[in-house]
Amino acid sequence: MPSDDLFDRALTRRALLRAGVGAGVATAGAMLLPSLTSAAFAAGPTVQAFSFASDVYVSPDPQRFSLVLIKPTAKGQQFASGPRVDVRFKAPHGAWSSPVNLQLDTDGLPKGRGIYRTTAVFDRAGYWKVEAKVDGKVVNTFQQKVTSTAEAPIPGEAAPLAASPTTTDSLGVNPICTRVPPCPLHTVSLSDVIGTGEPVAVLFATPALCTSQFCGPVLDEMLKVMGPYQERVQFVHVDIYTNTTGTTQSPTVKAWNLPSEPWLFGIDGTGTITARLDTAFGKTEMVALLDDLIAA
Repeated sequence: MPSDDLFDRALTRRALLRAGVGAGVATAGAMLLPSLTSAAFAAGPTVQAFSFASDVYVSPDPQRFSLVLIKPTAKGQQFASGPRVDVRFKAPHGAWSSPVNLQLDTDGLPKGRGIYRTTAVFDRAGYWKVEAKVDGKVVNTFQQKVTSTAEAPIPGEAAPLAASPTTTDSLGVNPICTRVPPCPLHTVSLSDVIGTGEPVAVLFATPALCTSQFCGPVLDEMLKVMGPYQERVQFVHVDIYTNTTGTTQSPTVKAWNLPSEPWLFGIDGTGTITARLDTAFGKTEMVALLDDLIAA
């Protein structure tokens, strides 16, 4: 069974590389997650919830929190989705919050890999407890790490003006897109479009190498939903690594200091970040981010 802090230590290839002295623990989780496959939900005592929130930080403002359900089957541990999920939070040395029902998103996500999400205020650093109920029954309690400051850029901050690989300047990244076939969102560099008056939507994702199995689907879904927005928003995709070995991050990813993948950022015409989505997200959240971006 994976540890309670599953995502924080082992969800992505990058998380494993950064685990350092914790690599012995991370490896078990990292080996587990690539084997996960879609599964229809079947209620049972062994289904558990795990955090899919990768960069939760202290803030007076509500921020996105997401989780997934995992259950064992005859073929191994698998994603599950479908039932009602409620959670409550407990800060370090604090009291339990009131339960909140999570929104389940499945549109634009692989079958069986629905994402449960809500917003919550995390007002102190440390390891928070999260108690999950599935169809009214407590299934497990896990930890959510909350840091004093965010690692990745947050809404309200200026977007980093780092260049991104393009078809005319790869910045030493090969291939610049691991999707097959490559996506068409590599014709302009982020450094040339951020802060020029036009909103920007940038997706950081590595379809060929993401161990969470969500990077390919989120890129494909963005290609599907961006049509109505293309006249008003500049879309850019940035792959995560410099090559297919998946051991060295691209210079753009380093500049953005991303602790996981995938990520989608909305950036207004002044170069200010308006929203961010991490780890896994479907059509519903993508469209909401884009709608808010063009309304700003």
